[in-house]
Amino acid sequence: MNIRVGQGFDVHRWVTGRPLILGGIEIPHTHGLLGHSDADVLLHAIADALLGAAGLRDIGHHFPDTDNTYRGIDSRKLLRKAYFYLEEHGWYLVNLDATVICERPKLAIYIPQMVRVIADTLNVRSGQVNIKATTTEKLGFTGRNEGVAAQTVVLIHKPEHHTNKAGMRTPNKTEPKSH
Repeated sequence: MNIRVGQGFDVHRWVTGRPLILGGIEIPHTHGLLGHSDADVLLHAIADALLGAAGLRDIGHHFPDTDNTYRGIDSRKLLRKAYFYLEEHGWYLVNLDATVICERPKLAIYIPQMVRVIADTLNVRSGQVNIKATTTEKLGFTGRNEGVAAQTVVLIHKPEHHTNKAGMRTPNKTEPKSH
């Protein structure tokens, strides 16, 4: 079995007049996050980790903020599409572990719902998704309440055989060796 690890990081600034979307859910708060899409910093970090693990570049490459197609888009659609790219290349999620970093709002009560939404978006079991939240003890930009950050690590695998869209088991192509 071929396995790979990917790491993702994202950050967005607080703004007024936008809803706060984290982990695919709207969280009641006085501010939202500034971004071209819905600015879901957590889903963006997850998408980056997945794409990076598979060697498929990053979220900005696939969904550039210069393309108005993605203006205001629900980041669950971006995450779903990123994971589709992995599946097209025969990769599947083993697990993901993510951390949201912000002083406020407190996120603990929202984490179970975030886990369900992310698992449903990726069509994986909830046990494959772990979300945590922490503060920086008032240090740095998140500690000064200037924004929110998220970081993610994922483990993906490519089975020796996978089922294609026609339902047939096919061997995965071996990747060329780099010199």
